[in-house]
Amino acid sequence: MTLPYIRRIRLWRIVVCFALGTVICWICAHFSLRNIIMTDKKGLQAKNKFFYLDGKEMRILSGAFHYFRCLPEYWSHRLTTIRACGLNTVETYVPWNLHEETKGNYQFTKDMLNIRQFIQMAQKHDLYVILRPGPYICSEWDLGGLPSWLLNDPSMKVRSTYQPYLDAVDQYFSKLIPLVADLQYSKGGPIIAVQVENEYGSYGSDRKHMKAIMESLKKHGITELMFTSDNEQGIKTGAIPGVLMTGNFDNVQHGKEIYGHIKEVNSDWPLMTMEFWSGWFDHWGEKHHQTDIPKFEQTLSFIVELGSVNIYMFFGGTNFGFMNGANDNPYTATITSYDYDAPLSESGHPTDKYYRTKAILQRIVPQYISNNLPKLPDPIPSKSYGQVQMEAYITLEDMLSFEGAIASKDVMAMEMLPINNGGGQGYGYTLYRTLITKGGHEKVIIQFQDHIRDRAVVLLDGKQVGILDWKAADQEMHLKMDKDSQTLDILVENLGRVNYANSGSNILNEQRKGLLSPILLDGKRLEGWQIYPLEFKKANLEKARLSNKWKKYAKVDNVPVLYKATVDIQNDTPADTYINTQGWTKGTVFVNSFNLGRYWNIGPQQTLYIPGPLLQKGTNELMIFELHSTTGSITLQEKPNLG
Repeated sequence: MTLPYIRRIRLWRIVVCFALGTVICWICAHFSLRNIIMTDKKGLQAKNKFFYLDGKEMRILSGAFHYFRCLPEYWSHRLTTIRACGLNTVETYVPWNLHEETKGNYQFTKDMLNIRQFIQMAQKHDLYVILRPGPYICSEWDLGGLPSWLLNDPSMKVRSTYQPYLDAVDQYFSKLIPLVADLQYSKGGPIIAVQVENEYGSYGSDRKHMKAIMESLKKHGITELMFTSDNEQGIKTGAIPGVLMTGNFDNVQHGKEIYGHIKEVNSDWPLMTMEFWSGWFDHWGEKHHQTDIPKFEQTLSFIVELGSVNIYMFFGGTNFGFMNGANDNPYTATITSYDYDAPLSESGHPTDKYYRTKAILQRIVPQYISNNLPKLPDPIPSKSYGQVQMEAYITLEDMLSFEGAIASKDVMAMEMLPINNGGGQGYGYTLYRTLITKGGHEKVIIQFQDHIRDRAVVLLDGKQVGILDWKAADQEMHLKMDKDSQTLDILVENLGRVNYANSGSNILNEQRKGLLSPILLDGKRLEGWQIYPLEFKKANLEKARLSNKWKKYAKVDNVPVLYKATVDIQNDTPADTYINTQGWTKGTVFVNSFNLGRYWNIGPQQTLYIPGPLLQKGTNELMIFELHSTTGSITLQEKPNLG
């Protein structure tokens, strides 16, 4: 080998080594610099009676906006409107029962459940994020956000140190937290604080439970400031030693009591109202709540003069589907609308409270409000599409023909049915069917040994013979039989599980729905049941839509019926609208297979909100499951009627 050739090889090696070295040095420097930049961010600190972010004093001015109560097409509009008010933070709960509706099946990316996209969008709108992942969230949401399949365990003790419960929580957090961990502030994201559980002090005092929840959050990646929040009933028992305490209230007197206790525990902590209740929610059969404006202004001013605030709700949204919660003593179910009489209406329109809030913030804490706020966006337009006539119907009996039946000796709660990965039925209706004989008596007595959970339509040979619900003191029905033997159907609706329980109550563990105990016929136990879970999931609706059993519309009263109609939108981009169900009795509405929620003629809510993105140019399909009777048409109008 010649000398010049050897020199060329050596020179080439030197060049290659130099180039590789340069690349390696650049990579090291780049990631080291990124590391420095990321670790240089100092997360939220609570000390010296103030909050500090990046070492600079700050005031948290937050508004509650739950991503799962609003279509993602409208997230940006709502966030812009929140920022335009002068707020610097948005707070959201995380509903376990949506993200893991069926045990072991997780959904974090589809439609309203894309929590990561929501948090990133908040950051793009110059908003920090307060994350409240539960696992219990209350929020007037079914079972406080806990999945119904937990109740498939007969021994379940939620919000406790019952190991199967803690194991389920930890498994859920192992999926949720890594998904958002890099969106924490110290890692370049907008999440500045994370709540441990929710209002636990009004439910229990087991610090081992609270510590277990906190440690699970930490184990799976939470590093930002953690805190607890409690109302006046639980502020003394819901805390974790050393963890920031915050309060929930709607009036100055309760605020003073809560603040006083927080100061007693740690006078160095800043005062933070995690839930200043801007309004209130409604129950079926009650009046629509509207908060006194002077009280709202007085309480908000009191809070902002002393510390930080999260206005709950700033935008309420909608309890779509079957996800509304309920309260106990007596049992009352929450309506579909979660308008909450908040600063932003259910459809995102600024209310008087919005402008009062902005004025209060500018008057009391102008130094904490950006000089570069976005312009208040135009309201989302709404439109009337007029009267819509039903075109076809399918009977309950025909609906059952494409739903699988479960054979059982006895009736059982919907959560105990052997479906959905062993987690039972979560939501909707359950039909219990058996054959009864009158045994020589013209009338028979059907006795329910436990209260109906929650409302039952009773039918003989497909004809309605009575209604029984949780309120009836006498849980029995006298039935006149026309034949020696007839088919007995009991269609039970789960109206929503209780979401809030006071200390010492076991009610959350008792939220199984349907028929829980054997049914008696003239004192004798009825056996041999066919049970049909009517969940009305999209797959079920698709079966109904494609069925060949539809009949041309005719008036059918006192029989549960699924009706169908079409709405044609040809010229304009579909706008928000409201379905007026006057003339209908009780049921559920589906628009293009999306479950809007429940209606009920006892009010207060008289219209259901249809966001424009649910509609499409051309033909839209409307289906309504009506339990009793109807006029046969609905009206799509421009304005809501919440009572």
